[in-house]
Amino acid sequence: MDFQSSLKAWKWQVAFSFLLCSWGWVSGQLRYSVAEESEAGTVVGNVAQDLSIHPSDVNKRRLTLGSEGSSSLFSINQRNGALTVNDRIDRESLCGSSVSCLLHLEVIAENPPELFSLEIEILDINDNSPYFPGINQVIKITELLTSPGVRYQLQAAKDLDVGKNGVRQYTLNPNPYFSLFTKSRKDGSLIAELVLDKSLDREDKAEHTLILTATDGGDLPRSGSTQISVIVLDINDNAPVFDHSSYKISVLENTPLKTIILKLNAKDLDEGANSEIVYSFDHHTLESAEKIFGLNENTGEIFVTGTVDYEDSDSYELSIKAEDKGSPRLEGRCVIQVEVQDVNDNIPEIIYSSKNNEVPENAPVGTIVGFITVRDRDSGRNGEVKLEISPDLPFKCQPMSNRYSLVTSGHLDREQISQYTITLIASDLGSPSLSSQTIIIINISDVNDNPPAFLQAAYNAFISENNEPGRLLCTVSAVDPDEGDNAKLIYSIAESHIDGSPASSFVYMNSDTGNIYAQRSFDYEQLQVLQITARVEDSGSPKLYSNASVFLFIQDTNDNPPSILYPERSGEAVAQETIPRSASAGYLVSKVSAVDLDSGHNAWLSYSLVQSASPALFHISEYTGEVRALRGLQETDNTEHRLVISVSDHGEPSLSSTVTLIVNIMENSVQETSRTSDFLSTSNSTSDMTLYLIISLAAISLVFLVTFTILIVRCLRKNYYGTCGSCFSNKSLPASYLDDYKPTLYLNTDGTLKYMEVRMAPPEPPGSCYPVCFPPTADISNFTLTKPTNMSNVPDSISAPLGSALFTEVNQQVQPNSDWRFSQAQRPGPSGAQPTEEAGVWPNNQFETERLQAMILASANEAAEGTSGLGGSTGTMGLSARYGPQFTLQHVPDYRQNVYIPGSTLTPTNAAGKRDGKGGGNKKKSGKKDKK
Repeated sequence: MDFQSSLKAWKWQVAFSFLLCSWGWVSGQLRYSVAEESEAGTVVGNVAQDLSIHPSDVNKRRLTLGSEGSSSLFSINQRNGALTVNDRIDRESLCGSSVSCLLHLEVIAENPPELFSLEIEILDINDNSPYFPGINQVIKITELLTSPGVRYQLQAAKDLDVGKNGVRQYTLNPNPYFSLFTKSRKDGSLIAELVLDKSLDREDKAEHTLILTATDGGDLPRSGSTQISVIVLDINDNAPVFDHSSYKISVLENTPLKTIILKLNAKDLDEGANSEIVYSFDHHTLESAEKIFGLNENTGEIFVTGTVDYEDSDSYELSIKAEDKGSPRLEGRCVIQVEVQDVNDNIPEIIYSSKNNEVPENAPVGTIVGFITVRDRDSGRNGEVKLEISPDLPFKCQPMSNRYSLVTSGHLDREQISQYTITLIASDLGSPSLSSQTIIIINISDVNDNPPAFLQAAYNAFISENNEPGRLLCTVSAVDPDEGDNAKLIYSIAESHIDGSPASSFVYMNSDTGNIYAQRSFDYEQLQVLQITARVEDSGSPKLYSNASVFLFIQDTNDNPPSILYPERSGEAVAQETIPRSASAGYLVSKVSAVDLDSGHNAWLSYSLVQSASPALFHISEYTGEVRALRGLQETDNTEHRLVISVSDHGEPSLSSTVTLIVNIMENSVQETSRTSDFLSTSNSTSDMTLYLIISLAAISLVFLVTFTILIVRCLRKNYYGTCGSCFSNKSLPASYLDDYKPTLYLNTDGTLKYMEVRMAPPEPPGSCYPVCFPPTADISNFTLTKPTNMSNVPDSISAPLGSALFTEVNQQVQPNSDWRFSQAQRPGPSGAQPTEEAGVWPNNQFETERLQAMILASANEAAEGTSGLGGSTGTMGLSARYGPQFTLQHVPDYRQNVYIPGSTLTPTNAAGKRDGKGGGNKKKSGKKDKK
């Protein structure tokens, strides 16, 4: 029956709690109630439902309780948002003897973040029985002098429960002398007094034993008892008396210790020991008050013994008892009401709540970072608080009801500032004002907003040809200001093609280190510059990347021996040359021509005579390869001389090739007979060819002079001096006219010369000079080198205008300077030639080279004269595609060094009359058949 009654009462309490919850939600906050000692798992209320959170969003919102101490007693179900009991709840340990027991909690919701107040009232159940502080209470009553109706205060029973579960009734065992009177105090407690119903007679009975029982008002009442011993004494019939039955005083909080706040002065009309008074606190004074105030038992002075704190209690009630030393002892009582006045002695308290102290750097302005609660235990203006935040930070405090939210107020960049230290200062409005501060550390999390960047825009690496595959070429390096995976770099080679092959077939790049390795062995003669695009990307999302150009310059090594172009052996073991017996000193016997596929020093050739039966008779020029007679031939000289000639380059180590030349000496009479018969039979004798050459040169010179004279006469006749000025000056010609008719070079896709176009001027352009008027030599630099459409891999320097250096005469072979380390397009002399005749390569022998030089100069003259003697189309120099080398001045060999006239002891001189090799004079060009 008792259990059913308790269950019924608990159900009513739960119903009442839901009523309070509904009322609390309407008022703007959540409020529930739950009975103490409820079992774990007991549902207190549904927070999600009361906050109008849809059941499907409960798990997403992640409702949690704040981090204060009482939050461990409860928990929120993440599935349905129900608030349940998590641990044992003992109202007495939480709130003591307070009538109201409220727990203040905070509910934190995420996505979006919100903060709600929650109050839980702990309802008392009758789980404690009343008890008396003492087991036995002794009351002394003087016989006869004590009249019926006198009341004696009894010890008050204590009950840890409150409200109706506290002490509600006192009962006294039946007896003829005493009865019980009860009354309620201001605080609601019940006081029992023992009433004397009739006078006592000590002789009749010296001691009366009474049983006092205290009963609470619970549904299942509990009780406690104490024994009262009434001792009948003899006469002391005057009790001490206070001036007032109650006193009311005010005390400032934080009053210093030992400060006297009141002095009592009770009086006793008796004399002697019966009038000596002892002051003390009676049992109605709370223990908390006895810890704050002290009482001098002899003088009645009340002084401060503890800390007076308005925030702990704003008032105290002291029950004072004055007892004389008579027999029996008589006492008087008074009550002192102590009011505590507030002083601004509490600094504001700052509470910061946040589930995550990291904010992404791309968080928009107004993003909630956390919640700030400010409290001050003082009252009035002493408890009003204002909050300030560190200036010049991208954060601000935004007020919301009785708290603040910390939000972003500017854009964040982790690469500039990765962590913010925020100082919050709370100040009250008291006088003097008190303040406190707290520091919040906010970390900025990284977002992949920075692409990686190479340390250099372009990388240059140099490697010698014929390298081993797998050799380290160079290392590229990049940095990324992001962190974590956003800064984890991956290197690669961008997809591209080199000469039709993927770039990855030439080089390999380590994706972690950026090292670039060779995939194959490189050949300088095939490839001089390798351009690839290195790419680096991070591992963020989305991935960011950047590119850098890497230029790999292949350096030449001496891996090609010289190739001898002349004399042509055509499978024969030795070459034959015939000279007349009448040859004098300096006679040109033969000329050895050779090329080297290498470049620079590796292609710089020197000639030497390594074996000769007559070393005093023949000599070879070290740089030109000309074999000449050192003296005139004598009758005693042998008719056949064997010469072994070595051609060596200047590489390290030096490579060489040898050729054997047999010189036959022909008698003069035989030579003359042979010359006559050869002439009649149109043979290719040396003397006849010399004669034909001289006649041809004379005829050409005569034609040129006649044409030149005619042109001058026509210019004078038409009075073009005002516009033409001079047939050798282009000052009167418009710039567009000169640009349209200047020679232009066209290159193949591999950078070799395809053909040179020399456009012929119209017969009579209006308002200009006769077509033969062409710019002076200084203006020939306006040659235009037309770059083909598919020349992405050809350096820009190749496509630049060649300038007037195209027709500069190369006087002699000189030592290479420091600029010889260039691509094949920049090699000196004919050494870059290839031994086979094919389209787009240099001629296959020295005489073809000489012929090309002569054709270039002759074509320019013919274009100026309005004729075309090369067999090409009108306005275009008729050069075969195979005469299209990678053209620079250094590639045009000095044709004068390679021309000789059989049977002559002299080398043709230029207009200044200087000899070859000494004055740099011009040499006449001889055909390939002449040398044979």
